[in-house]
Amino acid sequence: MKYTGISLVILAAIFWGISGGIGDILMDKGWDPLVISLYRGAVGFICFFTWFLLRFREYWTYSPRLFMWSVLAGVGVAGNFTFYYLSIEASSVAVAATLMYTAPVFVLLISFFLRIERSSWFKWGCIFGVLMGIILLTGAYNPEEISVSLAGAAAGLSAGLFYALFIFGFKKSSTIGKPQTTLTIAFLSFCVILIFLADKKEAASVMTSSDLGWFILLGLVGAGISFIFYVIGIRRTTPTTASMVAMVEPVTASLFGILLLGNQLDMIQFLGMGIILSTVTFLSVKQG
Repeated sequence: MKYTGISLVILAAIFWGISGGIGDILMDKGWDPLVISLYRGAVGFICFFTWFLLRFREYWTYSPRLFMWSVLAGVGVAGNFTFYYLSIEASSVAVAATLMYTAPVFVLLISFFLRIERSSWFKWGCIFGVLMGIILLTGAYNPEEISVSLAGAAAGLSAGLFYALFIFGFKKSSTIGKPQTTLTIAFLSFCVILIFLADKKEAASVMTSSDLGWFILLGLVGAGISFIFYVIGIRRTTPTTASMVAMVEPVTASLFGILLLGNQLDMIQFLGMGIILSTVTFLSVKQG
């Protein structure tokens, strides 16, 4: 049972990593990041809604708290997907995926601010380690030859912040209702948000485009199948273990970008990536 849960979370993380590469391919074809995000979530919503309808009577739960936390999760997913693709557009898949995984540090800082957790030298050391990794990964230590734009770094960190929000929302809502209900409400709110933000003409043109297959594949891999694996897997393992094995995502995204998309990182950037991932993993183990 334990290893089944871990395996499902790993599969979800691998699919998320691949979805970053598919998004990069679509952006190279000229598609807007907001339109790409919209279709990723919309295809996911169709999958979750279908899953929900198959067992409607069993899964339906009416609760204002469930609705509130699920909508919050949907806002988190919308921000995460959008800023993730904006970061890829401004930098690379490897950089964007790694910066997104600074999410546990945002959770820690918010916990300090809200006095949910007490600060300690260990926790501040982890924050310092992640900051050092970001500086090395983005090239901020040498402003004259910076390897990642300010916009790319800011979008990647924003993706991390929204990633923390959607995990928090899903955790809260999963204690109230079934995952099928939570995912359906969350991705419905996601679609409503992105429909208002995305270019409607460009979004409509996808349906008659030769790239429609890429968009469907992105939605299936990056939302539909992967989130189903994730919500089933996280119920069969501990949150700490799930957060650790989900680190497969930036590794998968980096390999996809380097091997298939021609992205290049120098040794200092690899060092920065390693510092971020190892620090966040260590923090997750201690926090658990």
